[in-house]
Amino acid sequence: MAIEGPFWRAIAVFRVASVVYAALLMAQHRGYEQPVLGWLVIGVMALWTAAATVAYPAESLRRWPLLTVDLTVTMVCLLSTPYVQGPVNVAMGAMPVPATWMAAPVLAWAVRYGRRAGTLAAVVVAAGELWARSRVEDASALINETVLLLMAGWLVGHMVRLAKRAEERMQRAAEMEATQRERERLARDIHDSVLQVLALVQRRGRELGGEAAELGRLAGEQEAALRELVSVGPPPPLGTTDLRSLLARHASASVTVSAPATPLVLPAEAAASVSAAVGAALDNVRAHCGQEARAWVLAEYLDGTVTVTVRDEGPGIPEGRLEQAVADGRMGVARSIRGRMAELGGKVSIVSVPGQGTEVEITLSA
Repeated sequence: MAIEGPFWRAIAVFRVASVVYAALLMAQHRGYEQPVLGWLVIGVMALWTAAATVAYPAESLRRWPLLTVDLTVTMVCLLSTPYVQGPVNVAMGAMPVPATWMAAPVLAWAVRYGRRAGTLAAVVVAAGELWARSRVEDASALINETVLLLMAGWLVGHMVRLAKRAEERMQRAAEMEATQRERERLARDIHDSVLQVLALVQRRGRELGGEAAELGRLAGEQEAALRELVSVGPPPPLGTTDLRSLLARHASASVTVSAPATPLVLPAEAAASVSAAVGAALDNVRAHCGQEARAWVLAEYLDGTVTVTVRDEGPGIPEGRLEQAVADGRMGVARSIRGRMAELGGKVSIVSVPGQGTEVEITLSA
């Protein structure tokens, strides 16, 4: 990810500064019995710093083999400390040859693989330092360094994780914004052309009558569906669906769909089942009230519950008709509506008054 770039550059600067610091300590000739061997170790550190500075920015190389070599080189330099310092200087607590440079692979593991990997790398480096300085008389400084290494590995890994999440969210927001702009542009174009043509066909068809009236009715249905479709907002998160977009497909000249301005986000499977149940209810309206019967679909969201109501002004359902249909093997309502919602843990209530229409209410937890 691009967000890792600044971290790798910061680690590269840290490596260079640490090598310079180690060289300054060595130049003072304090705490090192074998300065020649010490300069050799610092030379290895400098060479690896140059190699790491070139290798880490390359995404193809930034894998566990490179990080393992990084950790191995650091451990070799760290474990050489007793031989460079000598027993007396080790006991006096002299700074190890890699000095702060040994924290670089801990930071690298944390940035690349997260806080757990960073903490594990810190444990490895801390174990090597404990062995190299096991004879130190005052262990307080050694304990402090170990704690700092562990904290650095965990905290840097955690920071990188948060930064990656923030980058993903920003990228998602940018994609959604671009998608919304494109939808708005298409909506304007459609409104200026297709919708106006469909509205004209619908109006002229009604005026002419006959077969033209049927074409006008179909044009009106498509106009209503298309108008609802282009009015829906940005796409929902992956794996979910905005229920409004599915309900909009049921809109027509005889079916009015009303939904809130904010998205009704449900798992994709649940949204599809609710839409199918609404479609089954509308099929019943057309079958029992006529093809031109008016129906209204209302979607609402309240306290974590999505409620979709399908209402018509037909003759209503006679008392006992639904039970008789089940007994006769006609399972339209039982399976297509109640069955679908039961599988999702939803509820369906049907209220019908003879001569005043029927209302089907579907409720489902969002």
